[in-house]
Amino acid sequence: MAECRRANLGDKHPCRSCAVSARAVCNTLDVQALAELRNQGGEVRLSQGEALFHQGDRADCVFSLTSGIIQLYALLPDGRRQVIAFHFPGEFIGLCGWGDHHCTAEAVSRATLCRFDAARFEQFARRKAELAQSSQHRLTGDLIAAQNRTVLLGRATARERLACFLHDVHHRSQAGAGAGAPGNVIHLPMSRIDIADYLGLTKETVSREFTALRQARTIRSRPGRQLEILDMARICSLAFGTGTFSESALAAL
Repeated sequence: MAECRRANLGDKHPCRSCAVSARAVCNTLDVQALAELRNQGGEVRLSQGEALFHQGDRADCVFSLTSGIIQLYALLPDGRRQVIAFHFPGEFIGLCGWGDHHCTAEAVSRATLCRFDAARFEQFARRKAELAQSSQHRLTGDLIAAQNRTVLLGRATARERLACFLHDVHHRSQAGAGAGAPGNVIHLPMSRIDIADYLGLTKETVSREFTALRQARTIRSRPGRQLEILDMARICSLAFGTGTFSESALAAL
């Protein structure tokens, strides 16, 4: 449906060829509303390691990620870092656009985003009930994911945490994969330190658990920072077999 609407846009309109049209927060808008929204915004391109915004910056913009991966992290007073989330194409960043940013957003890989002034986006959403509903749905999903992740970090073993992470990346990658893409191969541009800071583990523990899964022929490394999941049943068993977590809940982590 979203692709059909975008086909009616002008040839030069940037939304016409959007690769995440079916998953973006604006996917419910009709052609006129979509064009109006997009004309209010601009595009941001980031290199790997470049920050979209920093912790403490004024939260005056919201962003729709169209390509690449963005990580959110917070620095503690003693200098330690906690990775809060990884965002994938089609996801929205900064919907709680008021006050100052409580974290830094940094590109894990080259990334492209649509940028909108937060106040203007909120005003636009008030006039477009479908956009407001879509935004609210995403906020609710983010809250549920944060709650589930709290349980994950508090109760799961290192291997269970890594299995949940791999299952989550697979689930979200498949949502954005094109036709014919290998169903068991995921792109992991995150470093071992990034993953460790996300899962509340040490880099050494993450490396050890990756090695254990490779030796058990559950996963296999591939060129280009890709990983092939050889035994999805095993990953699911580790992630969901404790009875503490459900697949539907962890799908949003």
